Amino acid sequence: MSATSRPLTARLRRRSTLLGGTAIVALLVGACAPDLPQPDPPPAPAVAPAALTVPQSERVLTSLGELLTASDAALDATALTPRVEGPALAMRTAEYVRASATAGAKPPTALPTSALAMIVPQTTTWSRTQLVVTEQPDDLQAQRILVLRQDDPRALYKLWGWARLMPGSQMPATAPADAGSESLAADDASLLLTPTDALTQFMDVAANGAASQYAASFAPSPLVQELEDMRAEARSGIGSAGTAATSYTMDPTPATALRTVDGGAIVTGTFTAVSRMTVTLEGATIGLSDPFYAALAGATSAAKESKRTFTGIVVLYVPPTGSDAQVQVLAGELVVTAVTAS
Repeated sequence: MSATSRPLTARLRRRSTLLGGTAIVALLVGACAPDLPQPDPPPAPAVAPAALTVPQSERVLTSLGELLTASDAALDATALTPRVEGPALAMRTAEYVRASATAGAKPPTALPTSALAMIVPQTTTWSRTQLVVTEQPDDLQAQRILVLRQDDPRALYKLWGWARLMPGSQMPATAPADAGSESLAADDASLLLTPTDALTQFMDVAANGAASQYAASFAPSPLVQELEDMRAEARSGIGSAGTAATSYTMDPTPATALRTVDGGAIVTGTFTAVSRMTVTLEGATIGLSDPFYAALAGATSAAKESKRTFTGIVVLYVPPTGSDAQVQVLAGELVVTAVTAS
């Protein structure tokens, strides 16, 4: 090694030692430094935001309308599943059978997807359900209330149910869609009846009419009359050949309960009605002359029993506690979704 290289090597060695010492000091300083203060998380909003903006709701309705148009044209129930679920899927599937069985004479219910009003929940949780009051259908039938639900954050909004506005019904005022309406629990006590009680008491009125112990709490409704007409039709259809009976089951959990401006709520639920005609006269049969019923049952007559299952949707207005107003049926729908014959 040359004489000139020794001083250079020594200098490099001393520089490396100094740098190493500096790094150790830096680590020690870092280890002794106090933790930096962390900002507090922003406080939760006092009022939950609306589940959807108006433009988002409009996009949902546009997609739903496109799917319904294509599925209705083909009468293809399998094409409904991306945007239709629950009672609505059962109802629409049955309507496709009806349309096919009647060669188009009884088409599916017209479901406009242009909104006149949107009732959007204030919520940060799932599932979440909103209501849409549609424009009047082209056939000039009653406006519809669409029930749209999103089951989880990654799911699409789907049509869960629909109902026809009852003649003379006036929708109560609700908060603007971009602000959202308060979502109420099934047992909320700020109403004349809790949402669950309102649904179960309505079902009793629907089953028993004026004889129901709750009849005075509910305003007269065409939907209740429709259910009475259904029972009368069954009794007339069986005549002296047998008996007719109808049973009702209400889902006590509301699909949605949304606050109105006056402190009441719009409560939506689903129910099932089963109409049975049983043969008691020896040798008698029950004819299934309606091609729709025959198609669902896969038979044209029953020797023992014929059973029709109806899927129903009801939309109620429940006044606030302390009110002397009656519960009103704002909208309803009743569709035969199954028929059996034995």
